[in-house]
Amino acid sequence: MTMAKKTPAAPALLEIGESTVRRRRGRGGALAPYAQAFRTAKGIAAAVLLTLLVALALLAPVLAPGGYDQQARDALAGPSAAHLLGTDEFGRDIVVRTLYGLRTDLGLILTAVPVSMVIGTLLGLAGYVSRLLGSATQRVLDIILGFPGLILGIMIVMMIGAGWTALFTAIVTAGLPGFGRLARAGLLAQQQREYVLAARVLGVPRPTVMVRHILPNVVDPILVQATVYMVVAIFIEAGLSIVGLGINPPNPSLGAMLNVGARYIDSLPAYVLGPGLVLLLLALSFTLLSDALNQAANRR
Repeated sequence: MTMAKKTPAAPALLEIGESTVRRRRGRGGALAPYAQAFRTAKGIAAAVLLTLLVALALLAPVLAPGGYDQQARDALAGPSAAHLLGTDEFGRDIVVRTLYGLRTDLGLILTAVPVSMVIGTLLGLAGYVSRLLGSATQRVLDIILGFPGLILGIMIVMMIGAGWTALFTAIVTAGLPGFGRLARAGLLAQQQREYVLAARVLGVPRPTVMVRHILPNVVDPILVQATVYMVVAIFIEAGLSIVGLGINPPNPSLGAMLNVGARYIDSLPAYVLGPGLVLLLLALSFTLLSDALNQAANRR
């Protein structure tokens, strides 16, 4: 008698869950809700800043066809019409190297952070496959979380050597706990929702329940975390490069330029001003973007 009363309600609950996901997506598809973030003042400012910075990074070979290692006659020359921020200790244009350093940093964080997000989310959702596996992955993430990002990065660099690969590995590894814990919290919350329980009663396959009912309802905080972690990744690169464990010279990065420029800050402040300002704008753009996405998610 009890089962006969509950079974007819299961399809209705399942339909409620599917309609909830459809309302969250809106008329424009899965990405439509996030477009609202770019209609706010913060979203517009973030979009403008990011577009400008990405355009400068992509156009660096066009704006400076000579490359970032082209040397002039005068080393540590002050700002001039030919060199807007002066030249470094080898006579290389600081503006040109800043553009290529921005290109390096953007390429690094825009590849490492999405990889960290995907791996961390999968680790956080592992508990849906097996409770034991979920507990084991959380213990591993807790161990990683016990190390500050910079210390963890130093350990990784010491094991595999300085360079782009070490920075990539450090950023990916340091971000796993944040994404994994968010995905785990969302999974535990969604598993107890009525429409998820109804889907199980109706015999819906577990992968389908995950894709159609659980994952769409945990994606918002994960995307916000991704934009927040972009800022963290920027400073992980800068921190490791400042202590001499970042990109190998003569390849430029913003952190590496700050490391070298600090030695000449008294005689040539522009050496630090250029990469420091670009680094600040890059971090500001992702901070504004995370705030805009968070507001859009909370509004829904």
